[in-house]
Amino acid sequence: MTKTKRSDAITKGPSRAAARAMLRATGMTDEDFDKPMVAVINTYSSVTPCNMHLRDLAPSVLKGVREAGGWPVEFGALVVSDGITMGHEGMRASLMSREVIADSIELAVRGHALDAAVIMVGCDKTIPAAAMALARLDVPGVVFYGGTIAAGCPASGAKAGQDISIQDAFEAVGAHGRGAIDDAELGAIERAACPGAGSCGGQFTANTMAMALAFLGLAPMGAGDPPAEHPDKAAEAERCGRLAAERAFAEGGRSFVTETSLRNAALSVVASGGSTNAVLHLAAIAAEAGTPFSIDAFDALSRETPVIANLKPGGRYLAQDLHAAGGCRRFGRVLMEGGFLEDAPTVSGKSLFEELKGAEESADRDVIRPLENPVKKTGGLRVLYGDVAPEGAVLKTAGYADAAFEGPARIFESEEDCFAAVQRGEIVAGDVCVIRYEGPAGGPGMREMLAVTAALAGQGLAGKVALITDGRFSGASHGFVIGHVAPEAARGGPIGLLQEGDIIRIDAEGRRIDADIDWDARRAAHTPRPLRRMGGYFDKFAALVGSASQGATTIIREGK
Repeated sequence: MTKTKRSDAITKGPSRAAARAMLRATGMTDEDFDKPMVAVINTYSSVTPCNMHLRDLAPSVLKGVREAGGWPVEFGALVVSDGITMGHEGMRASLMSREVIADSIELAVRGHALDAAVIMVGCDKTIPAAAMALARLDVPGVVFYGGTIAAGCPASGAKAGQDISIQDAFEAVGAHGRGAIDDAELGAIERAACPGAGSCGGQFTANTMAMALAFLGLAPMGAGDPPAEHPDKAAEAERCGRLAAERAFAEGGRSFVTETSLRNAALSVVASGGSTNAVLHLAAIAAEAGTPFSIDAFDALSRETPVIANLKPGGRYLAQDLHAAGGCRRFGRVLMEGGFLEDAPTVSGKSLFEELKGAEESADRDVIRPLENPVKKTGGLRVLYGDVAPEGAVLKTAGYADAAFEGPARIFESEEDCFAAVQRGEIVAGDVCVIRYEGPAGGPGMREMLAVTAALAGQGLAGKVALITDGRFSGASHGFVIGHVAPEAARGGPIGLLQEGDIIRIDAEGRRIDADIDWDARRAAHTPRPLRRMGGYFDKFAALVGSASQGATTIIREGK
């Protein structure tokens, strides 16, 4: 007996003759109409190394779909490069693109009544967008990550012969700004940092989220591990195509997004010293699935979970080294054997623990540290509350002591203003830089502040200056950085009431961020700044977007 398929709505019955006529033009035959139709959504673009190789991997995905008895249907979805847009107006489009990608996947799959999906992803926002779409649609699906870039290796200068990443290029800008390196050395780093295809090489947002989706269960464990140009990558692409077709009659993506799997995903972020952006993205995925989830989970896990992945930006190694040391499976096996993870289903058909038990042994004891010798004894993220952030803010501590910080506020109304001050040498150790009106609505778009944090690092001030923003920080950012301050300034948040010279106290251990000022008097004298109008989708996003504490999604909630 033939199983009922979603695609029967366009392929079965006399009334669908016109639809079949159009599908025949694409190559489908009578026999093919009985096959599950599998969306192959490719975020390929030639604008960024993160996604430029996905076009070459697509034939392997298509082959896997066909060999498993499915009919592949290809669609494209956009990508906005975080690295290229960093530090200018284009970065406003980055977080917005997450919503547009998820929307476009929804429209393609729902509009054509497709049975399953395999979503090919690379740069930062494509990864959570894929998971958000599968949770929203609740169709069977698989997320396939195109993999990390190889390490760069400059031929000259102070970093000659060293493995570097795009992080080094951003930090070189700061070093160049203070005269520590010359044009030639900056040029050598620029030319070497990105040697080919693949996403940025540290445990930055792309690699953090690729790992998180494997622990969430929506990406096959190990499929994302081989670097972009590794010989094993095409075989993993084919495996993902097969899985998507085989799962066409299985449970939908929403079934994998549970409180247990979200905790596992968050734990992988904490234990790997991953990007603060994961806080935003896992909250958004949970919201799409309708699964209860609080960003406080990251804080609770950080109190009890060690950082065992010695990865940049807080550690020593790159994602290619993690793969060589056993990848996500071996990383997860250490956590599983330590009792940190809970078992849960995954799209491979095996449970998480079954997948992790298959990890190969390795002589490495430094890329993936044993629990008795971690990189840090506690996790890399803190969720702070207090006077300045009543709805929460996220502090990244990986690579730095969990210390308190107190200093005078330096107030900036945009990222550009702060970056210019850093480059002029106006920021000194002990300052607390406050960058506001960069939140989801106020930006709009919640820009990342990598240009600022990298410039400070290049000047030797990482960890010596605190940064607070209602915007975001890149996964490559390191230092005493606090992002996602909520409510944001544009929505009346207290961060908008701070003034130059206010003494701000940050207590990482106590999870507080406060200032001793008369908040009532400040609020009474405050004139709210109107939302920036930029036209088009930017204004639509600003009108719809919710709080960073809930994932900064554009989900329409009751009463909104």
